[in-house]
Formats: sequence, C-alpha cells, structure tokens
Amino acid sequence: MDANFIVLGVALLVGFYMAWSIGASDVANVMGTSVGSHAVTIKQAILIAAVFEFVGAFWIGGHVTNTIKQGIINPLSFAGDPMLFAWGMTAALFSTGIWLQFAASRGLPVSTTHSVIGSLIGFGLVGRGVDAVQWDALGKIFLSWTIAPFLGGIIAWFLFFCICKYMLDSEKPLETTQRLAPVMLFGVILVLVALFLPKSYWWLAVVAASLSAFVFAKAIAKVLDRADNRDDALKRVERVFGWLQVITACFMALAHGSNDVSNAIGPVAAVISIVHHQHIVLSSQVPMWLLAMGGAGIVLGLATYGRRVIETIGSGITEITPTRGFAAEFGASFTILVGSHMGLPLSTTQVLVGAVIGVGFARGIAGLNLSVIKKILSSWVITIPATCLLSSCLSAIVKVFI
Repeated sequence: MDANFIVLGVALLVGFYMAWSIGASDVANVMGTSVGSHAVTIKQAILIAAVFEFVGAFWIGGHVTNTIKQGIINPLSFAGDPMLFAWGMTAALFSTGIWLQFAASRGLPVSTTHSVIGSLIGFGLVGRGVDAVQWDALGKIFLSWTIAPFLGGIIAWFLFFCICKYMLDSEKPLETTQRLAPVMLFGVILVLVALFLPKSYWWLAVVAASLSAFVFAKAIAKVLDRADNRDDALKRVERVFGWLQVITACFMALAHGSNDVSNAIGPVAAVISIVHHQHIVLSSQVPMWLLAMGGAGIVLGLATYGRRVIETIGSGITEITPTRGFAAEFGASFTILVGSHMGLPLSTTQVLVGAVIGVGFARGIAGLNLSVIKKILSSWVITIPATCLLSSCLSAIVKVFI
C-alpha cells in the first residue's frame, strides 16, 4: 500500500479523534456557563455549538491554523525528510487526543491549546532537537496565556459589577433593567460583530447592534412590566439575562471555533500539504472539507462525553446565574476573538475560567470554590509536560520505523 495513502489515512483518523476530544473537553468548557445557569439545556448547547463552531472555524480559523501548523515547529528543519514531519505531526495529534480524553474522564477542564503545543514540542525535540522548536514564537504564546485569562477576568468582573450596581442592587431593578439591558446588548453586539467583520464593514455592526437592541427592548417589556415583590423582580431580571446569555453563548462558540478548531486540523493540514506536494510547503490553503470534518468531530465529542466538564465549569468554580454567565461569556469571547485576529492560539479554557473567577471575585473570595480552582490550576501546570513526554515517546517510535 502507498505510504502517502497510509499516513494521510492515519492523520485523518487521528485528527477526527482529536476533534472529538476537543468537543469532549473544550466545547464543554465553552458551553458550561450557559448550561450551569440554565440559560440553555444540554441539547440546546449542542445545537448552538454545532452551528456556531462551524461558522467561527470558517470565518477566522485560518490565522490560528497556520500558527499551529508551522509556528511551533520549524518545518524547514524537516526539509530533507518530509515524511518524518508528517508522521510526527500525526503522533503529536494522537498524544493530544489521549491526554484530552484522560482529562475529560475526570472532569478536568484542561486546555487543548496547551496540550497540542506540548505535543508539538515533544515531537520537535525528538525529531530534530532543540533547534526545531521556534522558541521565540513560543515565548509570545506563553505571554499571551498569562495576559488573556487576566484580561477576560477583568472584563467579566467589571461587567458583572455594573450589572449588580445599576440593576440587581437598584431600588427599582425592573425599570433600570428595561432601560439599560438594551443598551448593554447594543454594546455587546457592536463589539463582537465588529471583530468578525473587515474594518470597511463596521457600519454593518452598528446596524446589527441597533436592530438587536430595538427588538430586544420590545421583547422584554412584558417580562419587566411588574413584579409582586423584590424577589420576583430579581427573578425577572435574571430571566432577561438568560436571553442575553444565549447570545453570548453563540459568540463563545464562534470564538472557540475561530481559535481552537485549528488544534485538530492544523497538523492534519500539514500532512495533507506534504502528501500533495511531496515536500515541505510553508504556505497552503486549509481545505474547507477538513474544517467541516473538525467541526463534526467536535460536536460529536460534546454530545457523547462533555457532560462532566460542563458540570465543573457550570457549577464547580462558583454559582452561575444568567447575569454572571453573561458577564463571564462576554469577557471570554471578546478576549478570544481578539486573540484569533492576532493569530494567537489562546487557551479558551484558561480565558473562560479566568472570566468565571472574575465574576466570582465580584461577590468576594468567599464566592469561589478554591479547592476546584486549585484542581484546575494543577491540571494546567501538568498538561504541557505530560503531553510533551507522551508525544516524545510516540515520536521516538515513529522515528525508528520511518
């Protein structure tokens, strides 16, 4: 059997397995706050993910895919042995998928981005040594991993603080929510849609935000009409933010698709390029059918294995209500979309957990489950060494037989 056909077939199978693992772990992280606040059900979360993960991957995903494909390991160091590069990328993918499945089985929201980069480092070190790893690029990525969760947490904290001060703690929560919620929706739609559009089409974001705010103001009028008591009024406010959270959940799925689908298809795209050209190619288009395959695997992983991680994000770190979930999802999706535009492979898990912690801090340190946070942080610390070691072992085996 043709060696090219074998490596391509194995890469596609492993890539689909990796996408499934992302769905089991990372998409569960993305939808966890929405399910935890009861804004959406598990089935609705799967539907939202199925639609918007695809859109995010098609629309912006190419920037990060190129970073994963050739920004971590220098492909030119394998110019004399392209098949070793193809098999090594496949081994890195397989290592990542194994680690993600292991973590998901224990309800740990580990980062697929950390995992795949750790695996690529392991392959590079075994395949060509220290010089194969592009350490300068890794330095920038590691710096972004430090900044991004903090930024997501600050944005989420500030937004939830404003919601508490001007709506939940107001003497007239129904009136202030009816006045301010459409304004808040306008800002959310304006910012997030603008991040998806070319600069010359900024006016479309203004139109979309204006129409959304107008329709939303009409829709919430009856819900916020009157309440029997203050508890009833606060429940009605939370109900309104439940609708808003559905919107931010869609943007979270878009953001995740734009950033993290590349973790599954980037290495596969490199293999396809080698098989097609028979040598290392630095620039090539990612096939659209490959994006579709990655999206299908992700949705299947969420549907079959993602419930435990959803529970960790949705209720383990802090109590999630629609107002808190809305603030966390906006802070996270904004940060991730900015990173996608810059071509930075951010950790969706890190950013979202940072945003959820930020919301928890708005209620004080007592509002956080520190034991769960410690468990999550420990899983982050061990991820890169674990995947690097696993990938190194598989890559060493590959190197013997290639």
